[in-house]
Amino acid sequence: MADRLPLYRGAQVRAMDRRAVEQLGIDSYALMQRAGAAAWQLLRGAWPQARRIGVACGPGNNGGDGYVLALLAREAGLQVHVVTAPGAHPRRDPARTALAAWRAAGGRVEAFDGLLPDVDVWVDAIYGIGLTRAPSDAVRSLIERINASRRPVLALDVPSGLDADTGHAPGIVVAARRTLSFIAPKQGLYTGMARDVEGEVSVDRLGLPPIDTGLDPPSAWLVRDADLSAWLAPRHANAHKGEHGHVLCIGGEVGMGGAVRLCAEAALRTGVGLASVATRTAGVAALVAARPEAMTHAVEDAQALAPLLERASVVAIGPGLGQGDWGRGLLAAAVASGKPLVLDADALNLLAAAPGPVPQAILTPHPGEAGRLLGMPTADVQADRYAAASALAARYQAVAVLKGAGTVVAAPGRAPVVIGAGNPGMATGGMGDVLSGVVAALLAQQLPPFEAAVAGALLHAAAGDAAARVDGERGLLPSDLFPHLRRLANPA
Repeated sequence: MADRLPLYRGAQVRAMDRRAVEQLGIDSYALMQRAGAAAWQLLRGAWPQARRIGVACGPGNNGGDGYVLALLAREAGLQVHVVTAPGAHPRRDPARTALAAWRAAGGRVEAFDGLLPDVDVWVDAIYGIGLTRAPSDAVRSLIERINASRRPVLALDVPSGLDADTGHAPGIVVAARRTLSFIAPKQGLYTGMARDVEGEVSVDRLGLPPIDTGLDPPSAWLVRDADLSAWLAPRHANAHKGEHGHVLCIGGEVGMGGAVRLCAEAALRTGVGLASVATRTAGVAALVAARPEAMTHAVEDAQALAPLLERASVVAIGPGLGQGDWGRGLLAAAVASGKPLVLDADALNLLAAAPGPVPQAILTPHPGEAGRLLGMPTADVQADRYAAASALAARYQAVAVLKGAGTVVAAPGRAPVVIGAGNPGMATGGMGDVLSGVVAALLAQQLPPFEAAVAGALLHAAAGDAAARVDGERGLLPSDLFPHLRRLANPA
């Protein structure tokens, strides 16, 4: 994962800022001027036709960045309106210096009174990375009006109202079209609610030296489509199917056979050497007709499952499993086998009912399943997806793949990885079954569990994006991913 992007918490970035001032001798106001200038350059490039700029400034250094940008825009001949919430003037340097420079150039500061000037672009310089609570009433009203203006917004560092560490907003949040993150990317920008409000994210180091990840260990990592080639090397010419593993997919209670079929086909499209299916007798004929390449077996109890478990190198269990005696018995046999496992869907619900460590497993819950596994409301899972994924990994001593916007992968002793791919069209039944097959196939092809989970989640999300580009997000089916899985599993 050499090309992955290191992510940081707000406190870490503030420490980098202090070191730049104390150890590199960079004046704090000079650093603020760099931030304002970087934001101004991005604004001019993104909205070159804009002639009227609105800058909403808060009392801290984020507001100071806004005053610097406002001055540069004014000097370039644009009409600039600086607006603050009542009483939100800077309380200390260097933001006070930036405000003084704005006023010395003839700039005015307008206290928000419920109305906003008509502008082409808004700049959000209200809060920055320090906010972990809901905005005050006065600022909430200002944000509501900015959002209601339907003008594009450039957010400085993070959209105001968003927690830079979790990606959650405890109250109202600015809906940005672009976000410029200063010094280092903040981990909260890449998962959960942030995906709705950040727009396109850019990062500017402000001329500081490259980050030494030894001195500043990342709190998380981001992986994107280009990283797939690190895990999916071309096969050697003399390869045979035995080298690529044997995935056993277990599930398909009566009426749910499609789920386990999706899992098995995903494993095949991701390159596993052999795929078997253990399912109810009633579903065998349909599965054989739909995907003859998957070796489908009628399994009515754990005894019939035993020889299939013995031959498998990896087991994916849960898609369409149900929570009755049949599913419970097969899950117990799969866990007892000691084989590497991918647990999804009803396997996770059964595990939540009788929790215990499963160190040989990769868990792939959606937020609701994660809540049941952790014994907490789904809203608490979503409020801090990094913490929830890490808590799952610690509680079950397993790799955890917390699905959703910005899927988070965690494992004991590892910094979480967030998946920088995927789209809302993938929020449909059956997508998780496909993910289970993809992850199981990569695990069977000898990737270590954490790497198989990360690469599988990324491959799955990238295939979803590729499928959405063909005909759009709405109406996207899990089976639409299959041709893209095959292509993306073979990077040039």
